[in-house]
Amino acid sequence: MDVQMIHPVWGPRVPLDGVIAWGHRPSARKALNFANNQNIRKFYRLEDGFLRSLSLGVSGSQPLSLVMDDLGIYYDSTWPSRLEELIAKGPREHDLLENARRGISLIRRHRLSKYNQGRMFFLPYSRAASRVLVVDQTAGDMSVALGGATGTTFDVMLAAALSENPGAEIWIKTHPDVLTGKKRGYLDVQALGQRLHMLAQDCCPLTLIEQFDRVYVVTSQMGFEALMLGKPVTCFGQPWYAGWGLTDDRHPDMASLHRRRPASRTVEQLFAAAYLQYARYINPATGKLATLFDVIDWMGRNKAISNEIHGTLYCVGMSRWKRAIAAPFLQAPSSRLRFVRSMKMHELEKLPSDARIVVWGSREALLCEAAADRGISVIRLEDGFIRSSGLGSDLHAPLSLAVDDLGIYYDPTSGSKLELLLNTYCLADDERSRARSLLERLVRLKISKYNVGVPFGLSSDARRHRVLLVPGQVEDDASIRAGSPMVFRNRDLLAAVRKENPHAWIIYKPHPDVVAGNRKGRISEVDLALLADEVVPEANISDCIAAVDEIHTMTSQAGFEALLFGKVVHCYGAPFYAGWGLTVDHMPLPHRKRRLSIEALVFVALCQYPRYRLPGVDGFCAVEDVIDYLVADQRRSGKRVGSHWLGRQWRKARQLVNVFAMAR
Repeated sequence: MDVQMIHPVWGPRVPLDGVIAWGHRPSARKALNFANNQNIRKFYRLEDGFLRSLSLGVSGSQPLSLVMDDLGIYYDSTWPSRLEELIAKGPREHDLLENARRGISLIRRHRLSKYNQGRMFFLPYSRAASRVLVVDQTAGDMSVALGGATGTTFDVMLAAALSENPGAEIWIKTHPDVLTGKKRGYLDVQALGQRLHMLAQDCCPLTLIEQFDRVYVVTSQMGFEALMLGKPVTCFGQPWYAGWGLTDDRHPDMASLHRRRPASRTVEQLFAAAYLQYARYINPATGKLATLFDVIDWMGRNKAISNEIHGTLYCVGMSRWKRAIAAPFLQAPSSRLRFVRSMKMHELEKLPSDARIVVWGSREALLCEAAADRGISVIRLEDGFIRSSGLGSDLHAPLSLAVDDLGIYYDPTSGSKLELLLNTYCLADDERSRARSLLERLVRLKISKYNVGVPFGLSSDARRHRVLLVPGQVEDDASIRAGSPMVFRNRDLLAAVRKENPHAWIIYKPHPDVVAGNRKGRISEVDLALLADEVVPEANISDCIAAVDEIHTMTSQAGFEALLFGKVVHCYGAPFYAGWGLTVDHMPLPHRKRRLSIEALVFVALCQYPRYRLPGVDGFCAVEDVIDYLVADQRRSGKRVGSHWLGRQWRKARQLVNVFAMAR
């Protein structure tokens, strides 16, 4: 479908097949008049979908789902709609209903709603016999008027809730837009009595509904969400889900709504019609059409991250470049960022109650220790395991970061979140399948941490030997200081490998940051000639791993990538992937006693632990989206190790501009 924006009065007169308007806004009347005057028979109305966005529309959050109706619109009970027709036909296909059950289960698991900026909220203890939820809406909402209701309807609803539930505690839930102060509700909160409680804060709707025994609505979407949770729902208006035998309908004209009677439908059938057939979805990572399950995955991930990084985050001691790359990974509807050059111990006492300290890696150790002693949460940041298409030292912004509130993954003594997950998490069948698919793609596409280097192949001399790869590292890197106390220099590692494998063909690959001249870790030419058979400074690490028999490393991520290729990996330090029965360990790790499958390691380390973001895309994406981006980027331009000074400064400036734009 080719869509053009045309002004109804001054726009050019071009042949049109149809006209699209937004719901029942005043502009929609103009669009309808234009269609009639031009004798255009097809007229469509658009409206937000039932899983709209992570945050509110009034806050500028773009919708991930829309509905497009060529008959009416779903909230207008005075006129037939395409949704009403779909429900009346009664979806009965086995696959469709199975997907509906799956969709309901996932929405309940992730506690998703139309808007998803609210955090989980738990009601205080009560001695009341039951709890009843009464849902208010925004004054002037078209779904109220076109759902056959007025402001008086809300008063009638509240009176009924009070009279029908004499021993219950009654709670009134206002709409999120009312809480922002941008709109007002219908119910008079000043007239609340002793049995009535006002929920005057934004919260997760499904978490809230779970705590109630009965729900009263006029036309709110929360009524259908309550049906998905198996709650009794009483409707005083005519929302799209009323009149199908699932709700206690109190609207005086409901019996005359013959389009919905005598049909009786299940929750799964209503869900299939509304969420799977009627609504359309977009994938934020690609901008292309998507499925309901794509959006559920996106929203579930972003909601979970938003809940994790709530509060006022004080980012301490970060350079401007670090601030620029950290900010996108810490911004969420529930967080507020504060960047400070330094923080004294006594300043911790003055922080707000929701304050959290954020540092890069293991820096600011004394401050973090003092904060923890005062009960202030500390969050540590570090590059993720699929980082970028280019080096961090060359100022290529990361596509992933590890955000850890327990420790940091490269320190085996810190009790990191990654180590906790590896010690405890049990994969479901679908997660195991996802890990296998991800592993296969990473190996086939040869995706690594930095994705730089030129193709590499073994020489004819090497093929007559057992071939070992020794990846060099940055010797003053925190992962070496924290995780490799016995062997911590590249030369010493290479010497140890040569001593134990005198007849092997040893390939030494210097770290890309060292090759680029940005970091410490160079081995002299004399030592390289004695200890290595081949040195490949520009080679692609994935090609090197694919070509060899074994990998010997201190803590390099190349060891993790080699496990994906099914290679034998010797660890002389304690990287995150060592100690789980997958590697040959030269350093004892008694606290890592669990034996893991490669699928479990891949799922936790790549799908669960890091956060991923794409340039120019709001929200956090999946690791698979990052892989797609990297593959496309590699097709655009090959990546060699290192870059020019001007290129580095350009990337730095561009990242800073992006952060300033987000701050606005």
